[in-house]
Amino acid sequence: MNQYLKNLNKIEFVITYACTGRCKHCSEGDHTPCGERIDPFIAANALRKIAAEYDIKTVMTFGGEPLLYPDAVYEIMNAAKELNITKRQVITNGYFSKNTEKICEVSERLSECGVNDLLLSVDAFHQEAIPLETVTLFACEAKKNGIPIRLQPAWLVSKTDDNPYNRKTREILNSFADLQIPENDGNVIFPEGNATKYLAEYFADEIPENPYIEDPRDVRCISFSPNGDVLGGNVYECDIMEILRKYRGDQ
Repeated sequence: MNQYLKNLNKIEFVITYACTGRCKHCSEGDHTPCGERIDPFIAANALRKIAAEYDIKTVMTFGGEPLLYPDAVYEIMNAAKELNITKRQVITNGYFSKNTEKICEVSERLSECGVNDLLLSVDAFHQEAIPLETVTLFACEAKKNGIPIRLQPAWLVSKTDDNPYNRKTREILNSFADLQIPENDGNVIFPEGNATKYLAEYFADEIPENPYIEDPRDVRCISFSPNGDVLGGNVYECDIMEILRKYRGDQ
């Protein structure tokens, strides 16, 4: 086992950078409506190999909007369920189709493949472009299919700061009250990507240390990009275990 990865317990898969939103706070910047997606079978096989050597507790799929390519999410989550990985998460904005039948089908399939932590991104930023009615329909279907679901808002400056975006976010969260969906703490927006372009006035001149970057010499979570990049290697070009063996904490 690689000493720099000895505490590895979480694997993330960015299914695609394509997104149905155009959020002002997005750390990835502007998204295109279509784009590259992760290979579902290579991703699932990489998960199986890693889990055979490391004690993986959490598998997460996100994007972009991961449910634009639900087959990739199903394949990865089926593998995670098969491996008895404790937490199987999907982060989604809930807007991947306008078709009610498609929304119902995806909700059923997510339940069948063992998703047990669905984080729904709803806030002032997402709802500038994403219709709340469609997101609410998806949330209702997810609940009906027994998927544990939480609201995952993005806060500007802090959760308690009284700015127009946070006020709108609280209003949106209140609209889910009748569904009794618990609210997660969410995340505080970090100044990068679109946030530096559209929300600069809310950030101090000195950029703080990014709280979402971990110690490269004690990696606890690895993330696969849609193009196969991971830990300085590429899983489409090299076996994942070889990439993990070669990692030296400086990528």
